Amino acid sequence: MNIDFTKMNGLVPAIVQDALSGKVLMQGYMNEEALAKTKETGMVTFFSRSKDRLWTKGETSGNFMEVVSIAVDCDGDSILVKANPRGPVCHTGSDTCWDEENTSKTGFIDQLRSIIKDRKNNPSDKSYTASLFAKGINKVAQKVGEEAVEIVIEAKDDNKELFLGEAADLLFHYLVLLEAKGYELDEVMDVLIQRHQKK
Repeated sequence: MNIDFTKMNGLVPAIVQDALSGKVLMQGYMNEEALAKTKETGMVTFFSRSKDRLWTKGETSGNFMEVVSIAVDCDGDSILVKANPRGPVCHTGSDTCWDEENTSKTGFIDQLRSIIKDRKNNPSDKSYTASLFAKGINKVAQKVGEEAVEIVIEAKDDNKELFLGEAADLLFHYLVLLEAKGYELDEVMDVLIQRHQKK
């Protein structure tokens, strides 16, 4: 990780993005010591220019940000931290420093797609997902059909927990089917976008 801390007198901008939603949460500055502490503790730590010291986000409020990954841009002069926030990020109480809501968890779908792809490419006897791939496309498609019927049945009742459980099962098996077919979810999104643009 080559970072040029000399460009801005020892500081580089650090952008924090929610690892699940993809929403940009805040921007601060890090020096070498702040970056080292961030890596060591797993909690996002900045150099506070107003306090003239290291500042771990959440040290007062308890709303820490747990580090998922750290990347450096192509010029080596800014940092992107993906993190899981433990509560509102902004000192105003807002989810982000731009006063935006950060409630979506749909970014987890991309993580799940990665896991599914890994189970296909690196199968394990202990993996349910790998066992589906091993049984072939017909079995995967059959599972999607079974889960679709089960969600229809649950939709007629009024049990939120059971309905959401079946919805999760259907979504998971649908993603497995896409992977088994060698198609990307983005290709499905392209179809939806094109349909929307025609209206």
